[in-house]
Amino acid sequence: MRTVDLTPFYRSTVGFDQITDLLDRVLTKDVATPSYPPYNIVKTAEDAWQITVAVAGFSDDELGLEQRENSLIVTAQKAGDEADKTYLHRGIATRAFERKFHLADHVRVTGATNENGLLHIALEREVPEALKPRQIAISTNKPVETIEA
Repeated sequence: MRTVDLTPFYRSTVGFDQITDLLDRVLTKDVATPSYPPYNIVKTAEDAWQITVAVAGFSDDELGLEQRENSLIVTAQKAGDEADKTYLHRGIATRAFERKFHLADHVRVTGATNENGLLHIALEREVPEALKPRQIAISTNKPVETIEA
């Protein structure tokens, strides 16, 4: 059940959709948070992270990794037929899954490796040159040119 109404933000702001969507997603408790598969998120540098997802029992061919806009989607689908097996105990879950991670602007996947049942995904923020701060020279000898309409 939601305890905070974000409607006033939507009708009185322009361009802050991502922030209000994030708050809306975080404050919505109607959807159960999936716990499978387990994962870690580690900050490796100022603008770099690593997501490690436990994918025991899945081969590289059975895993999918896709970046769409500001979302990273990790999927797995077991290819083999396990219907003919009779398990006495089944503790390793190899059920299909889709895990989504919401990424900030300009964060992109730089690489992924599947090692010892762990999928390591490297992420890095790459801010375009046009958005980086730049120094502007100040001149005292010339007047600033103005454009007349």
